[in-house]
Amino acid sequence: MKLRKTLAAMLAAVMCLTFAACSDNKTSGGSSSDSAPESSMNESSGSGSTDESSAPESSTDEGLNSPSSIPENTEPDNAPVRVAALKGPTAMGMTKLMNDNDEAADKKYNFEILAAPDELTPKIVQGTVDIACVPANLGSVLYNKTEGKVQALAVNTLGVLYICENGETVQSAADLKGKTIFSSGKGATPEYALNFILKSNNIDPEKDVTIEWKSEHAECLASLLATENSVAMLPQPFVTTAQSKKEGVRVALDLNDEWDKLGVDSSLLTGIVIVRKEFAEGHPEQVNEFLSEYKGSVDYVNNNIDEGAAFIEKYDIVPAAVAKKALPSCHIVCITGAEMKTKLGGYLQVLADNDAKSVGGKVPADDFYYAYEFTG
Repeated sequence: MKLRKTLAAMLAAVMCLTFAACSDNKTSGGSSSDSAPESSMNESSGSGSTDESSAPESSTDEGLNSPSSIPENTEPDNAPVRVAALKGPTAMGMTKLMNDNDEAADKKYNFEILAAPDELTPKIVQGTVDIACVPANLGSVLYNKTEGKVQALAVNTLGVLYICENGETVQSAADLKGKTIFSSGKGATPEYALNFILKSNNIDPEKDVTIEWKSEHAECLASLLATENSVAMLPQPFVTTAQSKKEGVRVALDLNDEWDKLGVDSSLLTGIVIVRKEFAEGHPEQVNEFLSEYKGSVDYVNNNIDEGAAFIEKYDIVPAAVAKKALPSCHIVCITGAEMKTKLGGYLQVLADNDAKSVGGKVPADDFYYAYEFTG
């Protein structure tokens, strides 16, 4: 009973959300109907939305108070590595590796793709997965709540947020001044990212723009489509959906580019790969092999859109037709080592400066970052 209460508290703490873009926590099937792109990339939920870009960023200090929350591993040394991910961009880059593993005689991995954080987080807490793809700040929350029992292996998805316009008036971030912006994800990555970019361009989010916060991205999409010269902040695949539903909707600003223009030592991030520290210390060869194979999978999916989209549909993440259009804008990567530390550490610092609870109270120490550099 105590464990159930601890888990409940923890889940309440991390369920307020942005990163891999839809609503009502639905999962996708093979449908390619109009609604499919709007319910296919669920990664997490909060304020009614369910996507990686609004991952659990308003976590409180409650829950996971005991550092023994993640039990020691009881699996035999030769057991397959247990890997879990959430539906959406953070799982899309892994699908080639999943397919290779399925076709191998000896399975090195047990993969599991889940619909929402409330399914994945208990598995991390209970130690029933070894490696997991999670929203970027959730790794920091877990690190703090378990007193360092998880580590970051890689950044696997950069930002998927875009300023879209039903018109032609926004050509730069400065043009947002005086605008009404439809957005979802208040108290999460969308709000923090938007405020950071607005302030950095001398725009006061409280006085110089009107931000209409919606409970889910579908509402933002509807408002954008219904209002001429309107502006909305949307993640993929909502951008693709909007453009397919109405001619004239365009991407005015890529928030990744706007973040990078500011010259800060960080990047706008959506998802990361984490590992149980006890597993990493006991099985460094398996962890390093996974990272090498995972990067190969990411590169394949990015460079072979048609084949990658087919794998993404095969594993019921999103229909291939949607994946094919959205993949180039999903910013799937595999960044490790010093570059990961710079990008992720800087990103978490920006979140912490806005709200320390969003990262679990404080930015993690250096031991949060797993040291692995790709060679060759």
